[in-house]
Amino acid sequence: MFADRAKIVIRSGKGGDGHVSFRREKFVANGGPDGGDGGNGGNVVFEVDEGQNTLGEYRFKHKFAAQDGEQGGKRHCHGADGEDIVLKVPEGTVIKDAASGKVIADMSGENRRQIILKGGKGGKGNQHYATPTMQVPKYAQPGTPSQELEVQLELKVIADVGLVGFPNVGKSTFLSRVTNARPKIANYHFTTLSPNLGVVDTANGGFVIADIPGLIEGASEGVGLGHEFLRHIERTRVMIHIVDAASTEGRDPIDDIYKINKELEAYNPDIAARPQVIAANKIDSIYVEEGEESPVDKLRAEFEPQGMKVFPISAVSGEGVRELLFYVKEMLDNSPLEKIVFEQEFNPEEALFHENLPYTITMDEDDPSMFVVEGPKIEKMLGYTNLDSEKGFAFFQKFLKESGILDDLEAAGIEEGDTVKMYGWQFDYYK
Repeated sequence: MFADRAKIVIRSGKGGDGHVSFRREKFVANGGPDGGDGGNGGNVVFEVDEGQNTLGEYRFKHKFAAQDGEQGGKRHCHGADGEDIVLKVPEGTVIKDAASGKVIADMSGENRRQIILKGGKGGKGNQHYATPTMQVPKYAQPGTPSQELEVQLELKVIADVGLVGFPNVGKSTFLSRVTNARPKIANYHFTTLSPNLGVVDTANGGFVIADIPGLIEGASEGVGLGHEFLRHIERTRVMIHIVDAASTEGRDPIDDIYKINKELEAYNPDIAARPQVIAANKIDSIYVEEGEESPVDKLRAEFEPQGMKVFPISAVSGEGVRELLFYVKEMLDNSPLEKIVFEQEFNPEEALFHENLPYTITMDEDDPSMFVVEGPKIEKMLGYTNLDSEKGFAFFQKFLKESGILDDLEAAGIEEGDTVKMYGWQFDYYK
C-alpha cells in the first residue's frame, strides 16, 4: 500500500536540571558551590532522504522522541547534551500541525533539513548564583521542558505536469510510452494505487510528469480512491487531461472533462485555474459513420474556445504524442518557473512557548488587594527556587518579568503595596 500520509507525535528532549552541590574536600572547611549545568535536550530534525519515495516508515510507529539532556553534576560537571532525533522523509513532504492543519515546513526545494522542535535548554547549576552576600546558594535553575507536538505528514509529489482523467482512459499507458516509468497497466479501475513519476525528454527540453490515480465524480468529497491523491497535483504547473475519445466504456468524453474539472475546482480552485491541455486518447479505436461529426472535432469545438487545446493521440501506437509533448513544454516555458513551495503558517516554538506557560490571575474574594497567580509552570519554578534567600527571590522576580506575568498583573489593576499570592507564598508588589 502506497503511504503518502502519516500522523505522528514528536517530542524534543528536556533540558537537564542544574545541580546543587558544594565543594567537600579534606582540609577545606567551607567549600563553595560547585553544581554543574544541565545538558541541552535533543532537537527533532526532519531531513530529506533521496532514497525514499513514500512515508511507509511512519505507518506503524507513531511516537518519536529526542534524548533528554543530563542533569548537571558535582565539581562543576556539565551534563551531557541529549542526542537529536533525525526523521528521514521523501522530498515533497509537507509537515503540518495536526490540530490546526497549518503548514510547519515543506521539505522540498532548497529545504533539505529543518529543526521542527528545539530541545530544552539545560539549567544553570548553583555555582552561578554565589555572591559576596550569598555564598551558599541552595538553588539551581531547572532545565527547560521538552516540547511535544502531533504532526501530520503529507507527501505532495514534485512534478511539472500532472496527468488527470477518469480511470481506465490510458494515463498509465501514456506515461509508460513517453517516460522511463514502468507503471502497472491493466484493464481495471484504480489499478494505479500510487502516483507514478517519469521524466520526459524532448528536443526542446525535458520535464517531470506524474500519473495521478483516476478520479471519479465526488472525489473532492472523499468518494473513491482518487480523493486520496488529489494533493499530488498541488505542485504541478500544467495538467494533461486525458479522455477516452473513443468512448470504449460508453462514457461521454466532454461530460468526463467537465466532471473532473468540477472535482478539481471543489478541491482547490487554484489547481483548476492552471493551464490545461486535452489529450483525446484511443483515436485508433474511433469509428465514425459517414456524415457524423468526429468526437475529436466535438472536443475541439467545446474546449478550444475556452483556451484548452485538444490533441488526438494514441498512447498505444504513439500517434500524436510527440506534438502533444512539444506543446506541453512550450506551456511550461511560458508558465512561472518557480517551484510551488508551501509557506510556513505555524511556528511550533512560538506556539508551544506560550502553551508551556499557562497561568491564571484572579483577585481574592475576601481581599480585593490580593492577586492570586496560579499555573503549573509557576508551581514548578517555586519548587526549584529558595525564596527565603535574597538571590533566590531576585531569580524568581526575573522569571516573573520575562514570562510576562508582571505585565499581566499590572493589566489586571495591581497597585504598589498590593499582595501577590502564589501557592502559599505571599509578597508585596512594588515596581
